[in-house]
Amino acid sequence: MSNPDLNLLLTLDALLAEGSVAGAARRLRLSPSAMSRSLARLREATGDPLLVRAGRGLVASPRALELRERIAPLVQEAQAALRPAAALRLDTLEREFTLRTREGFVENFGAALLARVAGEAPAVRLRFVPKTDRDSGPLRDGSVDLETGVIGATTGPELRAQALFGDRFVGVVREGHALSRGRVTVARFAAGQHIAISRGGTATGPVDDALTALALRRDAAVTVTGFGQALALVRGSDLIATVPERHTGTLRDGLVTFALPLPLAPFTVSLLWHPRMDGDAAHRWLRGCVRESCA
Repeated sequence: MSNPDLNLLLTLDALLAEGSVAGAARRLRLSPSAMSRSLARLREATGDPLLVRAGRGLVASPRALELRERIAPLVQEAQAALRPAAALRLDTLEREFTLRTREGFVENFGAALLARVAGEAPAVRLRFVPKTDRDSGPLRDGSVDLETGVIGATTGPELRAQALFGDRFVGVVREGHALSRGRVTVARFAAGQHIAISRGGTATGPVDDALTALALRRDAAVTVTGFGQALALVRGSDLIATVPERHTGTLRDGLVTFALPLPLAPFTVSLLWHPRMDGDAAHRWLRGCVRESCA
């Protein structure tokens, strides 16, 4: 059985509302002959005359009267679906958004973001989930609305991205550590015991590559998966952590931060989302809130 022509719903709605071929033709801006042909197709599709001549006019058949109660709401709903979305009302918006971020984002930017959201859309709720990998699947399947991160080879090519802030790696030690005093040279830095940070469990990274280029290596005494873990170990030991400066601002309170004596390139933390959300007004508003909270 072939699929019905859904355009006939609009034609039938006009015919039932006007009660005449000429009136329905004017309503849909068609010629009377074109409307007559559409009525013939409707009669064939439904197996019913629908509109029957009575004197100089047409009267609806019982089947047509039954359809009129069903067709009008369908047409109205379809027309509403194809109109531009209604203007966003933040004061009445009720929605929950899920954001996937690495350690430090909530601690540094979460309070400002929450204050901005609460001030404009008090019924909106935010849900933060940890970013444990670089898989773009959660953005694709809709389980995550927004994500922050550094764009790399594993970032889904279809994702939208907008820069949030620039960052760089810095060294961190506890108060009283040998590197908290004097100039930190490459030799002094490499001679200490370090904390490697790796979500995948590997103990090497950009710091190791930079040291290798200088014919040096560091002793990674321990490997952890997050910035918070590394900085917690720094507070109670003589270990050295290398972390993003801006991303760990509040996490480094009470610790000594120093510029790395290595030529590590700065990087950009971006906001990522799936393109299907481009036209969503509430999503677009939230993206603006995140950007301004990180500015």
